[in-house]
Amino acid sequence: MKKQRPKLKRTASKHAKKSRTRPTDAGASPQRVRAILQKLDEAYPNVNCALVHENAFQLLIATILSAQCTDERVNKITKTLFAKYRTPRDFAVAHPAELEQDIRPTGFFRNKTKSILGASRKIVDEFGGEVPRTMEELLTLPGVARKTANVVLGTAFGIASGVVVDTHVTRLSERLGLSRETDAKKIEQDLIRVIPKEKWILFSHQVIWHGRKVCQARKPRCAECNLESLCHARDKTV
Repeated sequence: MKKQRPKLKRTASKHAKKSRTRPTDAGASPQRVRAILQKLDEAYPNVNCALVHENAFQLLIATILSAQCTDERVNKITKTLFAKYRTPRDFAVAHPAELEQDIRPTGFFRNKTKSILGASRKIVDEFGGEVPRTMEELLTLPGVARKTANVVLGTAFGIASGVVVDTHVTRLSERLGLSRETDAKKIEQDLIRVIPKEKWILFSHQVIWHGRKVCQARKPRCAECNLESLCHARDKTV
């Protein structure tokens, strides 16, 4: 028994050390993160959310519609949608079958209709017709998870509650070595640890734009990327 005790202690210590280093690798060192942020600032100094909206409620609806759909297509749909339904109450009393047809081109229109109707009704009934301004309250709305809540809080209200993690942020976080995770919540936690809070909102927009324009999923345009020297992704094209 005496011989086993030191071995057990060494094993526990080894696992504890591994756990402390798991969230990110050496690629997320403070110096390298600062360099990445500087390059993003140079390429995208003033980018914002690509979803066209006039207020927080419209942004909420547009973000719900953007799931598994391009922002470009969503903007085409919301151009007429927001002319037809102008307020949360308008959406709250909309006929489900009619709303389904209005948003059909965005895909998953039945589930999105349920989310939009549920969120609109709760905003009208429990929040006085105003989109709530806290993460906790937003997450009580049907169809709203952290990504949508972070979009609304950051873009509509300028509140840095977290980092928006969509498919582009997921892909670039892995390619740039900022996170080893695949789950959006865990990726967000990794990014929160290494990205300064004052950069959370802009960083999300910058990475999303970079993912669309340059660091694309199938054929990343590495020769045009100003982050190329800082990237060690296995699927680089240069």
